[in-house]
Amino acid sequence: MDKKKIAVIGDPSSVMIFKAVGFDVFYEEEQEQIERRIHRLADGGYAVIYITETAAQKAQAVIAEYATATFPAIIPIPAGNKSLGLGMKRVRENVEKAVGADILFKEG
Repeated sequence: MDKKKIAVIGDPSSVMIFKAVGFDVFYEEEQEQIERRIHRLADGGYAVIYITETAAQKAQAVIAEYATATFPAIIPIPAGNKSLGLGMKRVRENVEKAVGADILFKEG
């Protein structure tokens, strides 16, 4: 069975916990480094890349390049205790695309 690789990109305090789960963790905080890392991971056969919302915001153009690709799936996650709402926005967009309507209720 071919094991798919999973990576996590972000600041150390937000992503170091993922090492304990066995994911490959990359501490990147600068736009250029984040973009380069995404390309390397995609070329390296990673199936899923979790990326903190803060890092994702800095690499929106590169993430958009992979939006229609089957792999890697690039999934924003909250950074530490703060969420920018990017992950939920993407989930909402994907659900809307799949069912034709926004069936998720807005928070608050």
